[in-house]
Amino acid sequence: MNPVIIIPTYVGGRRRTPSYDVVATYDHATPLTHQGELPRCLASLRDNGIEAPVILLVAAEPGVEDMAAQKIHEIADAYREHLSLTVVDAALLEKFYDIASSLGFERLSEGVSLTGYGAIRNLGLAVAAICGFTEVIFIDDDEVVIDSTFLKKAMYGLGKLSKKGVPVLVKSGFFIDRQGNWKSSQRQAWYNRYWEQGKLFNEWIGKAMSGPRLSRSNSLYGGLMAIHREAYRRVAFDPWISRGEDLDYLLNLRMYGGGVWFDNKWSIQHLPPLERNEAQRFRQDIYRWIYEHRKLEYSKSQIDLLQIAPHSLDPYPGPFLDHSITSRVFLTALLRTVGRPSERAGYVKAARAARREAKAYAEVFCSRYFEFQSSWPQILGILENSPQLKALFGSEAGEGLTSAEQPAPTEDTLSVEQDEALETPPSFPQSAPLTDYAPPEQGARPEESAPLRQAVPAEASASRGHVAVEEDSAPSAGPSAELLDFELDLRALGLED
Repeated sequence: MNPVIIIPTYVGGRRRTPSYDVVATYDHATPLTHQGELPRCLASLRDNGIEAPVILLVAAEPGVEDMAAQKIHEIADAYREHLSLTVVDAALLEKFYDIASSLGFERLSEGVSLTGYGAIRNLGLAVAAICGFTEVIFIDDDEVVIDSTFLKKAMYGLGKLSKKGVPVLVKSGFFIDRQGNWKSSQRQAWYNRYWEQGKLFNEWIGKAMSGPRLSRSNSLYGGLMAIHREAYRRVAFDPWISRGEDLDYLLNLRMYGGGVWFDNKWSIQHLPPLERNEAQRFRQDIYRWIYEHRKLEYSKSQIDLLQIAPHSLDPYPGPFLDHSITSRVFLTALLRTVGRPSERAGYVKAARAARREAKAYAEVFCSRYFEFQSSWPQILGILENSPQLKALFGSEAGEGLTSAEQPAPTEDTLSVEQDEALETPPSFPQSAPLTDYAPPEQGARPEESAPLRQAVPAEASASRGHVAVEEDSAPSAGPSAELLDFELDLRALGLED
């Protein structure tokens, strides 16, 4: 095992100003004049004796890239005695692009950059591949590690096979808030009647927390996920998603035959800033969910992708992926203009986005992800074999951005779904798909708990030639009568201007 910890950190201008850029809008970018949460995060890694190398990705607001880089370098310098830290800033990124361009990737910046949640994570994956790391652990800068066995828990089961042959290539843990709770604390107000994300999420995680240590997951925490190289070499994050790139990655993995596992023993404390713009956040959620619905619809036209039925992800996030989503977001926007009058203008913008801009955005950019994704394995394969790129990131890290092999967890048996043992899989060639599917004989129906795809070498999968569809891909039931699609007159409601 050779893991690396990657921490994106977001830096804004001297003041917090609302942004309406679809991709480059972040939940809480730290102003240049504020210290922010990053020092607290790094201190927690130091205090818990975390020895894995750490990469900091500096996402800065346009115009302040140099000052943001200087700030993060100064913060990192205070912890270099105890942590192996590398800072990837705008200047280093330009050198990366120059080398990538010489390798034939002139347009790599569209999907690998320091702008947008998905593209930032892709940059982290690219750097990890170049430096030879076998596992990537993503955490966020507003979190603190509270357990000295954090790294050991992160590696638990990763890269193993269950008895049924299902590879554990991506896993997630869970957040603990300031009060030590692992449930969502989202307020269940009357104006959120059609937007009960917290309630539905709690219903799902409650079952996951009471089950076996590792179970198949409906969710993925971007601030606490571990990705094996057999997954990150094959599936990229979506650079065009407005937010929620973590859950989107779960959907992408499922489309390409993989999945995510939930580890109910692996956690981190999440301490986000208390101040945030709820209307702006809701607007980004609108773009996100409408985009996700469009992506699932688009995937139905692609014969090489598994189809995902929204109800297969009930209780969460299934209801936000079906065709009732437009009505959900529009009704919620209208109710919040009344229930949260201090942010009325923001919710008016959100209502408009639900009706026009978000749908148009999804139509334009949804297919671009699949075009980008089709080239991702080739892109990483070339980048990770470039001596120039290895030297670039090695020189940035001083003695080289490498890590000593970490010992694997010592447990003889790892529990996965009813305490199944995990086995070490064979090595997969670089060109192999995540998994391959052998369909049952005609008329037979696989058992509900059986994996739909088995991990096999590429040469075995090449001979099958089947189009695979998940068992639970039957059409979902229509929305309730309360959420039937409809058109409302914005002018009559006083929301047109």
